Amino acid sequence: MNYWLFKSEPDTWSWDQQVARGAVGEEWHGVRNYQARNNMRAMRIGDLGFFYHSNIGKAVVGIVAVSALSAPDSTTDDVRWDCVHIRAVRPFARPVTLEECKVQPGLENMVLVNNTRLSVQPVRPEEWRIVCGMGGVAP
Repeated sequence: MNYWLFKSEPDTWSWDQQVARGAVGEEWHGVRNYQARNNMRAMRIGDLGFFYHSNIGKAVVGIVAVSALSAPDSTTDDVRWDCVHIRAVRPFARPVTLEECKVQPGLENMVLVNNTRLSVQPVRPEEWRIVCGMGGVAP
């Protein structure tokens, strides 16, 4: 299993909206960055990810799972862009902020800490365990 982080501006698409989609999940559309797209192409069904509120809050607020493999993005006719579907798994007991991640031992090399602009990014297993612990959920 691989781990990921999905960033969303909560005033555009929030954790609560993701949860409301239920088991159907939601297409993670609109990504227009080749590195983020390639990360989605590497995902497998069942991979887990952090749901991160960017701009407002700047915090990991929950865990999602990949529910459909990368396929053409329905929001464009441009064949270069595709995306996965994700579904909410569980919320964090407490949000884990970017500032907390920046000072947490073991997260110095986390992509979130070093490249806050990448919208879909990998998370190493040891980073996954640390952030889950900080958020009060079992990894």
